[in-house]
Amino acid sequence: MKCVICKSTDINTKMVEEEIRRGDDIVLVPIEVLVCANCGERYYSRSTMHRLEELKTKVRDQSVTLESVGKILRAKVA
Repeated sequence: MKCVICKSTDINTKMVEEEIRRGDDIVLVPIEVLVCANCGERYYSRSTMHRLEELKTKVRDQSVTLESVGKILRAKVA
């Protein structure tokens, strides 16, 4: 397989975290995808995309257990 962006053949399976937004919150979803080691382009299988869509629905419907892993603060700059 060649990367469609940089044409590198150095593409490996890697665990990444996808973001699902819910209002002001960000839900991180660990998922395994193919990633180009040269430019970082990600490649998703149909089953992975289907799983992400199901998780988006569950997050929206609040039917999935979420774990708090931190807090993000924003500085007020005048």
